[in-house]
Amino acid sequence: MEPVTERWIDLDGLVNMRDLGGLPTRGGGTVVPRRLIRSDNLQDLTDADVTRVVEELGVTDIIDLRTETELHLEGEGPLRRVDALTHHHHSLLPPRAPESADEIAARALALPAREEQEARDATFWARHYLGYLDQRPDSVSAALRVVAQARGAAVVHCAAGKDRTGTVVAMALDVAGVPREAIVEDYALSAERIEAIIARIAGTDSHGPWLAKQAVADQTPRAETMEAILDAVADGWGGAPGWLRDQGWSEDEVEGLRARLTRP
Repeated sequence: MEPVTERWIDLDGLVNMRDLGGLPTRGGGTVVPRRLIRSDNLQDLTDADVTRVVEELGVTDIIDLRTETELHLEGEGPLRRVDALTHHHHSLLPPRAPESADEIAARALALPAREEQEARDATFWARHYLGYLDQRPDSVSAALRVVAQARGAAVVHCAAGKDRTGTVVAMALDVAGVPREAIVEDYALSAERIEAIIARIAGTDSHGPWLAKQAVADQTPRAETMEAILDAVADGWGGAPGWLRDQGWSEDEVEGLRARLTRP
C-alpha cells in the first residue's frame, strides 16, 4: 500500500485533507488519484490554496455535508466564488431551521452527563454514523452520485472531515472494492491530526460549545467504529453496493461509481 504520508494534501487553510488515490482494491487494482478527496471544512482557504485546489488537484465538484446551521453561521467560503466549481450541499443530519450561536450554546449546556459519557464510547459513534444511512439515505446516495459523475476530482467535506465525511468515503471505497482493513486504516488516519482538527473547529460557533465539554480523546477516530459500520452494512445489504441498489441505483450505476474510482 502507498505510504499514508503521501496521501496527505497540505494547504494553509485546513488540516485534514487527503487523496484516496493509491488505496488497493481486492481485484489487484488501485483507487485512481485525484478522483476522490476527503477534507475538513474549506472555509479558510487562502488564495494560493484555491489556486492549488482548482489547477493542481483538478477539483471540479465540492460535496458539502454540513448542516444548514453550519452554513448559516460560517457563511460562504472562498471556493464559492470560483465559477469552475460545482457545489453540492447534502447534509447528513435531519433538516431543521438554522440555529443561532446562542441557541447552540444553550443546547450544549443542557446536554445530559449520560450523553457526554456515551460520546466517549466507540459504539456511540458507530450508532451515530449508521444514523446518517438511516435518516439521510437521500444525502448519502446523492453525495456518492456526485462522485460517480464528477468531471474531475470530487472533494467530500464536513467540519472536521472525519465523521460525516468518513461515512460517505467508506461507502465509496467499499463500492470500489477497497479491502476492509484499508478502509478502516484510512478512517483512523485522521487520528494523526486530531489535535489540530479539534483546535481548528473549536473556535466556531457551531462546534465550539460542544467541544468545550469533551476531551480530544472523545473525538479521536477508532478503528472499531468503522469496523462496526462496515459490519452493519455488510449484514444488512451485503455491502455498500447492495445499500445503493436498495436506494434505487441500477447495477450499471453502481458499476459506474466503481469504474470511476478504480483502475486495474
